[in-house]
Amino acid sequence: GRTTTTTTTTGNDSRPQQAKRKSSKTRTRTSMVLHSDIDLLNPPASVVKDQHKLKRLVQSPNSFFMDVKCQGCFNITTVFSHSQSVVVCGTCAAVLCQPTGGRARLTEGCSFRKKVE
Repeated sequence: GRTTTTTTTTGNDSRPQQAKRKSSKTRTRTSMVLHSDIDLLNPPASVVKDQHKLKRLVQSPNSFFMDVKCQGCFNITTVFSHSQSVVVCGTCAAVLCQPTGGRARLTEGCSFRKKVE
């Protein structure tokens, strides 16, 4: 004959109990800031930084210019943070940064600071 299978369900949830138990183990707890918990006119800098550049209260770009100090000759060169070409030092021809898909990757040992307007 026929074989019948039965699954036990709990509450209003129509999923089987075994599947429900398994998903609760894989769930991770994250600390989320609710939109009702922050002041919308004066949001903290950490919240503004995480938002998309067009969705901030005042739109601002993620890119910036920076002064990069060469590790060999200590010459300072101005570099764009999202440069799409390899930047070399003007005096010793050492590579200062290499392009990636977004921000340029600085060579190890090079130090930088953001330029102020």
